[in-house]
Amino acid sequence: MPKKDIHPEYNEVTIVMSDGSEFVTRSTMKTKDGTYRAEVDSKNHPFYNENLKMITATGRVDKFNKRYGKKS
Repeated sequence: MPKKDIHPEYNEVTIVMSDGSEFVTRSTMKTKDGTYRAEVDSKNHPFYNENLKMITATGRVDKFNKRYGKKS
């Protein structure tokens, strides 16, 4: 016998991306006005775009290269 009242509500949610584009989907996400505004998405996150810059944190890459004989 299935249990009653154990599943969350499944409602329509409008997702607004950081560039202003939007789409409608269904989700269990709770929002005040039925809209979720994304601050970071695949169009502006450095991991996904072509402008990815490699940052050498406190010279760790240089230290590795120096230790193992890699020339820069």
